[in-house]
Amino acid sequence: MPNSIPAIRAALPLKRRTEFDRAINEAGVDEIHSVMRHWMLEAVPDPEADAILARLARDEAERRGPA
Repeated sequence: MPNSIPAIRAALPLKRRTEFDRAINEAGVDEIHSVMRHWMLEAVPDPEADAILARLARDEAERRGPA
């Protein structure tokens, strides 16, 4: 699974790369992880995407600590 901006971009179909570039460039520091996860999962569809997304969200919540 691609996990960097260049790898995600390369895995996307050409017609989606402009939208990806715009989303990445507009994302703030608090949004970049979720924007990357969204595009990462779109770049490589995975039947277990919901489980992966849930795990990544849990990891991010743990990293940030209590609100």
